Amino acid sequence: MRDRKKVAKNPLFNIGDIVKHRLYPFRGVIVDVDPEFSNSEEWYQAIPADLRPSKKQPFYHLMAENSDTFYSAYVSQQNIIIDGDNGPVDHPDLEEMFSGIQKGKYLLKPQVRN
Repeated sequence: MRDRKKVAKNPLFNIGDIVKHRLYPFRGVIVDVDPEFSNSEEWYQAIPADLRPSKKQPFYHLMAENSDTFYSAYVSQQNIIIDGDNGPVDHPDLEEMFSGIQKGKYLLKPQVRN
């Protein structure tokens, strides 16, 4: 049996936070939070076994970008870190959800809030 790192049960990040991936060269803005894994088993199994995170931790939906393109990403809590000090994200869909940026965090439009 593989030794699993202890993972946090509570979300450490919030909608609007600018984050980057610990291992891969992309960053993004959090647009939704799942308290535990909520994607397909096929998606999960496509992650190399030695890098596959625990499902029992928060996962974040990001409007993401890398040096080539913009896209949506789904990332475990253990694999992201705050990146607001490195400026805004240029994802073209950010204006749909956010009204601006303040202190390294995007501000959710009032009409988008649940």
